Amino acid sequence: MSRDPDVNVVGGELLPCSTEPLTGFYRDGCCSTGPEDLGSHTVCAVMTEEFLAFSRGAGNDLSTPRPEWGFAGLQPGDRWCVCASRWLEAHDAGCAPPVVLGATHERALEVVPVEALTERVAAPESH
Repeated sequence: MSRDPDVNVVGGELLPCSTEPLTGFYRDGCCSTGPEDLGSHTVCAVMTEEFLAFSRGAGNDLSTPRPEWGFAGLQPGDRWCVCASRWLEAHDAGCAPPVVLGATHERALEVVPVEALTERVAAPESH
């Protein structure tokens, strides 16, 4: 299966989300997607304690390490490509994590209204 070009929600080149921890459906550091990504892991989100608890309660524990899968577990402040539908559920529940628009794939817009994403833009990283 071929993939479409990776474009972000603001129409530019999809930027990396995170390499530490290494995220993305394809584990390439980007929220790239394709036909085999049935969950649409397209929203680059900055983890918060509130969202991690919400996700755990919804059946997807992102904070517990799973060494058998090479997964160290996420902590607040980590960036991670989350499923667009789960992010929207969290938004509707009032606990959506901030997003990095330049690293969020345009296919997230098939599920999440752009207005919801722009309400939760992450603060720029300071270096």
